[in-house]
Amino acid sequence: MTCLNGLLAFQFASPGPVLFELGPLTIRWYGFLIASAVLLGVTLAQFLAPKRGLNPELIGDFAIWGLLGAIPMARLYYVLFQWQAYADRPAQVFAIWRGGIAIHGAILGGVLAGVLFARKQRISFWQLFDIITPSIILGQAIGRWGNFFNSEAFGRPTDLPWKLYIPAAMRPSQYMQEAYFHPTFLYESLWNLLIFALLLWLFFQGQRGKLLLKPGALFLSYAIAYSLGRLAIEGLRIDSLMLGPLRVAQLVSLGGILLGVVGLLWLYVLGRSLPDVVPQNKSAAS
Repeated sequence: MTCLNGLLAFQFASPGPVLFELGPLTIRWYGFLIASAVLLGVTLAQFLAPKRGLNPELIGDFAIWGLLGAIPMARLYYVLFQWQAYADRPAQVFAIWRGGIAIHGAILGGVLAGVLFARKQRISFWQLFDIITPSIILGQAIGRWGNFFNSEAFGRPTDLPWKLYIPAAMRPSQYMQEAYFHPTFLYESLWNLLIFALLLWLFFQGQRGKLLLKPGALFLSYAIAYSLGRLAIEGLRIDSLMLGPLRVAQLVSLGGILLGVVGLLWLYVLGRSLPDVVPQNKSAAS
């Protein structure tokens, strides 16, 4: 009976954004989760790299480039579409620890950094990103929990058993009378974990020769799978970045699906290689 009462008393709600405080030092869940995602991602990619003939030390080097490209672009992307909220308090533009980053901006920044890094190292961009793609989606699955601790990125009001409690201070003004919302961060995190499992399965099927996995195919598969999930989940969100009446994430997701499908058709129907920064037969693995 005690156990049952405990379950009935359970409320799915954030304990707050702060992990712990030590004097003047404040460690927030958002930063901790991002750091954990990077560490796990680098470790995984370094494990996968030799299986594709790439020096694992390059993964550690690229992690710095990737972060320098992804995090500022993720923040810039978010702020540009939310400029009215920052116009009167520009100092908050740099308060990234409070949340407010966009994964599509991070992907764009990471891709740009990847192009520059691959060109500098004389390696195939597609080989590099096929290796790090499982780490990217795993990082997204972990990072979404930062939204939970910040009580953000939630969906419309709901009475479902897994409803998420949002404090009044974090609710949009039109929903002040509502307390429980769709945990869209959770939906996306779980979807990302499924994609992670799929990508690892595809990777190792290719390694065993059971699947013809051409350079770029894994990254294109990620683009399609993630975009499909984001397209659906974004429809539940009430805090979407908007471009007029359109949800930016859904527009970008449609573009991701289109580019992914066209890329796979290019590889497997036309039988051609994807454009690369270095010709694949001249790329270095060291």
